[in-house]
Amino acid sequence: MESSKIVRKITCKAAVAYGPGESLVIEEIVVDPPQKMEVRIKILFTSICHTDLGAWQGRNEAQKAYPRILGHEASGVVESVGEGVTDLKAGDHVIPIFNGECGHCVYCKSENTNLCGKFRVNPFKSVMVNDGKCRFSTKDGKPIFHFLNTSTFSEYTVLDSACVVKIDPKAPLNRMALLSCCISTGVGAVWNTAKVKPGSSVAVFGLGAVGLAVVEGARAVGASKIIGIDVNPDKLAKGQKIGLTDFINPKLIDKPVHEKVKDVIEGGVDYSFECAGNLDVLREAFLSSHDGWGLTVVLGVHPSPRLLPLHPMELFDGRKIVASTFGDFKGKSQLPDFAKQCMDGVVKLDEFISHELPFEKINDAFQLLIEGKSLRCLLHL
Repeated sequence: MESSKIVRKITCKAAVAYGPGESLVIEEIVVDPPQKMEVRIKILFTSICHTDLGAWQGRNEAQKAYPRILGHEASGVVESVGEGVTDLKAGDHVIPIFNGECGHCVYCKSENTNLCGKFRVNPFKSVMVNDGKCRFSTKDGKPIFHFLNTSTFSEYTVLDSACVVKIDPKAPLNRMALLSCCISTGVGAVWNTAKVKPGSSVAVFGLGAVGLAVVEGARAVGASKIIGIDVNPDKLAKGQKIGLTDFINPKLIDKPVHEKVKDVIEGGVDYSFECAGNLDVLREAFLSSHDGWGLTVVLGVHPSPRLLPLHPMELFDGRKIVASTFGDFKGKSQLPDFAKQCMDGVVKLDEFISHELPFEKINDAFQLLIEGKSLRCLLHL
């Protein structure tokens, strides 16, 4: 690769957040070249996750660094690589991942975790690992902070190579963007974390994109009963298309949700998944699982300082609770095969994209998510 290609800066458009709740500003920014073990990517598609929404609204103190480029669910093409990067080259089709994998640390070498000692998801991180600096700046030279190892609301972004996954160039990039977060998180929680067995019963609390990805994962492994719980009645039709067998709207029942679940499945479900980021919902999910062997998997982001709504003695009844990060997928080593499974139709992606808009309409896409009208709005750059 020509060195001039590596060293030049790029001026491009990005959606910049200047403060919590303020409309994102589409403006020209400067993107520096990738440094050692970094990659610069041309983003072709990106979408908006509830984590982006929560960060934009300022719900989590750890995410209040401004100005900032949000976004973490995307796909694109490698534009250039920095010194030392050998597994990626210009032109490669890639997806960014917020939970990186260096492949060398004690964590990456362990089969018991998908966390990396250096590049795991970290909401406090807003600069690059190499030098503690930003690779984005305004046209007058002021730094613009990074977000979740990715910052995909930009025509070009710079990531640590540990956070870039090369995929089959035949894979449709407009669908592969979903593997950056929601699909991998939800399906992986079923396949890797819970290891849901065929014929078992599942309850999913919160039917956003991650919750519906849990439904899809449960359908794909042959769960016999998949119960969806959500206060939005519109989620019933969407869930049924993906694989729901039953639906409970907590606003329309006169008893606790866990009791209603046990009306559907005697004793409770084998597996429950909490995808709402609400501790009261988490308790209902826990109580919905079957006495003796039920497993509850936590997927929702919980910014509240409240602690787990459980008494230690309740765990002696045999129920278990565990959290899942990025569906327990090791991103760089396992996601390429998962992408192939999606291409082969094992996991269906089309139902998850409810809207498509040009990148300049990103504030409209945020509003669709706020109003509960969109599942995933795919933005074209």
